[in-house]
Amino acid sequence: MKNFFFLEGAYLILGGIILLITLFVSTRPFMTKGAWKKGLLWVTLVLAFFIGGHYIVTVNRMAEVQTAFEQDLPILCESRMQRKVAQTVTVQRSNDWTLENNNFVSPHYNRPFFSARCIVK
Repeated sequence: MKNFFFLEGAYLILGGIILLITLFVSTRPFMTKGAWKKGLLWVTLVLAFFIGGHYIVTVNRMAEVQTAFEQDLPILCESRMQRKVAQTVTVQRSNDWTLENNNFVSPHYNRPFFSARCIVK
């Protein structure tokens, strides 16, 4: 559950803001009676579907990346240090990379790379 809140925390906050906006709009005088119930129900279902889908896709990609790392396949990770040149870093076990708590760590880089932000090459 901790992993869910870590990966989807920003989307959960945005979803809460969207629900508040839905509640505000659906309780205005020009809306029909009971519109807030229907509005909140449908918006909550759509948000739950999309946030849950995003979580499933992200967890599956993380598992695929970890399996590829164990097989010493090259993995591309997003590098946020240099936005203009070398936007990706190639991670491979044979190049002194280790996997610690879903983070790829190397003695040659000063920051880790989170496996959710990586793909198999």
